Amino acid sequence: MRVDALNYHHLHYFWMVAREGSIAAACEQLDVSQPTISAQIRALERSLGLRLFERQGRGLVLTDAGRVAYRYADEIFSLGRELRDVISGRPAGHPLRLSVGVIDALPKLVVAQLLEPALHLEEPVRIVCTEGKVEELLSDLARHRLDIVLSDAPIAPGAAIRAFNHLLGECGVSLFAPADLAEALSAGFPSSITGAPILMPGERTTLRRSLDHWLDDLGLRPRVVGEFVDSALMKAFGHAGAGLFPAPTVIERQVCEQYGVAVVGRVEQVREQFYAISIERRLKHPAVVAVFEAARRDLFS
Repeated sequence: MRVDALNYHHLHYFWMVAREGSIAAACEQLDVSQPTISAQIRALERSLGLRLFERQGRGLVLTDAGRVAYRYADEIFSLGRELRDVISGRPAGHPLRLSVGVIDALPKLVVAQLLEPALHLEEPVRIVCTEGKVEELLSDLARHRLDIVLSDAPIAPGAAIRAFNHLLGECGVSLFAPADLAEALSAGFPSSITGAPILMPGERTTLRRSLDHWLDDLGLRPRVVGEFVDSALMKAFGHAGAGLFPAPTVIERQVCEQYGVAVVGRVEQVREQFYAISIERRLKHPAVVAVFEAARRDLFS
């Protein structure tokens, strides 16, 4: 293919469909008809000699070639916006955007430590975090509205979207409580927690299932006084003295300092795993690569 054969008008229509997630949504943004956009995309595919979209149910998903084309198109049209800014006298050099989806059950202290390396790149980075249910976040990932999704579980093999799991690391779980309660329970741990008040993650979370199995295996029966999907809210109740609560061992020091609690005991049998889920088999976004490498090298080493 000759370089001058690439029609940037066709490329722009393709980019809008990929960015918005459907032809109908792109039509609203561009104020053109669906047949017009479909014809433009077919013309682009013919000029490239490759399929950029494929049908999945009633929707469209990008092919491998389409994902490559989208990333290049995104850079091309971002440079175009920057050119307009420079010509009109507005400042250039916009920071690199890192859009991250965070499942709501993930401990925020872990998320902060995972993402911090992205802020220390030579190129300025702007992190945009979206919190929600895993299904919603994976849908946004498929529409290229997110670069990665941070999760405590891998995407299932039969998931509706094609995505790849990148294990950032794993660690055990520690149980925390205010100092007086921690001192009373730590000597005979773990049998000492039977009958003790405990705050637990929500029933549908990965950590809750793992903790329930551990308690059942040892025949331990603490008194559950609260259940929380939001781990930060659970820690706030623990800080107020409502009971002991779990958190990843990797953030022990930060939990003790921030919430004024002490470690009751550590549970190595219960493992917390942390994943970055992406639509790319090989991570390419420089900020995502920095997050992955720092997690494997430092945080979970």
